[in-house]
Amino acid sequence: MHNYHLDHLQHLESEAIHLMREVAGEFERPALLFSGGKDSICLLRLAEKAFRPSDIPMPLLNVDTGHHFPELNAFRDRRAAELGAKLIIRRVEDAIAQGIATPAPGEISRNKLQIPTLLAAIEEFRFDACIGGARRDEEKARAKERFFSFRDSFGQWDPKNQRPEIWNLYNGRLNAGENMRIFPLSNWTEMDVWEYIRREQLEVPSIYFSHRRSCVRRHGQWLPVTDILPPKPGETVRELVVRVRTIGDIISTGLVESPADTFDDIIAEIAAARVTERGSRADDKASEAAMEDRKKAGYF
Repeated sequence: MHNYHLDHLQHLESEAIHLMREVAGEFERPALLFSGGKDSICLLRLAEKAFRPSDIPMPLLNVDTGHHFPELNAFRDRRAAELGAKLIIRRVEDAIAQGIATPAPGEISRNKLQIPTLLAAIEEFRFDACIGGARRDEEKARAKERFFSFRDSFGQWDPKNQRPEIWNLYNGRLNAGENMRIFPLSNWTEMDVWEYIRREQLEVPSIYFSHRRSCVRRHGQWLPVTDILPPKPGETVRELVVRVRTIGDIISTGLVESPADTFDDIIAEIAAARVTERGSRADDKASEAAMEDRKKAGYF
């Protein structure tokens, strides 16, 4: 007698693979956003399982702010080459030079500038669907997302104008200029992601594990000292053993003091954590609705 029971991770995996195949079947020009972060690493594995032995039937897309961790970009490029996938990179610096993105006076962060850069890339390649690694447990605005998240012809998201998803049926119908964002990891948690990475023995960038780094204490968190983020007068630079839980720009990614240098250590640490992973992201602390405001403007 066969046992067809799926454990928790197998259920999440099968749901995500189903969504991947739905995208390939319903849309003409999909793309998969790949930053080299842990969530997009899981997406790549799911895409492999969904489509192998064929090639992944969509290019990988990354918006590079110019403020990424070097370790992340090196991993991104190498992983895409290993898979033989087409990697499209659009840089915020180029978007600024072309007048597509305009930084606010005195604004150092390029987080908001990702929005026009991404929308320009979607228009350039006429992508009608973009797959991303956002999860509902990350942040309250993301908890409002459907698996298929409709965006209007301006790339904007209206949380009150989304389509029902009853019985796992997804409506991918679009008019010209509209596009869909798809989130196969919606029901996953940070713990699920790391347990899946451990089970699949997936490689991740080294900065997810403990390492020594120069840091300054700012706005209640440790930030990495770099040329982009030098210490301010009066700030004390400390050498700490740290790691990242979630990776964004260097200037907004908070570091956590941690000795975790294995998957088991990270999973045990997350189980005991009382702060969400995006609690260490300075870009989410600009206002109570910072993420939702960015998403309404076209942020992923």
